[in-house]
Amino acid sequence: MTDDVTIAVYDARAEEYRQLVSTTAASQDLMDFIALLPGGSHVLDLGCGPADASAHMQAAGLVPDPVDASPQMVALANEAHAIGARVATFDDITGEAIYDGIWANFSLLHAEEAELPRHMAALTRALKPSGAFHIGMKTGHGTARDAIGRRYTYVTVDGLHQLMADAGLTVTFTREGRERGMSGTLDPFVICRGVKDA
Repeated sequence: MTDDVTIAVYDARAEEYRQLVSTTAASQDLMDFIALLPGGSHVLDLGCGPADASAHMQAAGLVPDPVDASPQMVALANEAHAIGARVATFDDITGEAIYDGIWANFSLLHAEEAELPRHMAALTRALKPSGAFHIGMKTGHGTARDAIGRRYTYVTVDGLHQLMADAGLTVTFTREGRERGMSGTLDPFVICRGVKDA
């Protein structure tokens, strides 16, 4: 279920968030993800925010499908990139073998903890066999709201690996780090890439 308070925060602070995360160059994580996919690959950008990642993917010859639950984020994305971003929640991702890749970079951390296995399973169904999957999550335990009201579900590295395995993904890469976000706190995170089992 979408958390209305979290969406309202992103709607109200969309421009601030854009200024925080927007870059003229793709991150190393994004470049590594793009390198896994042949030109013309159809990629879901789940929780696209201002859609800079989708713009980088498009420039690299991929075909992104940027979606976000925040209407204001989608408006900013289309204003900046004219990239066809659309409003959609995690529950709106349905279908089977649609995408060659899924970029879920710090979006699923806003899902309810009990719903994560279901969302992961639905995303894996939407991924083609041997498709590439990227996920970023904050590490820790349980669920809490940050200083500006956004709901976070935290995972352990082992827990995320298990979520991916249970969904039918083979983990191929893991990286941990710390980063300061819009709330101002320096938080630990984990990045994982995986491949859908053929």
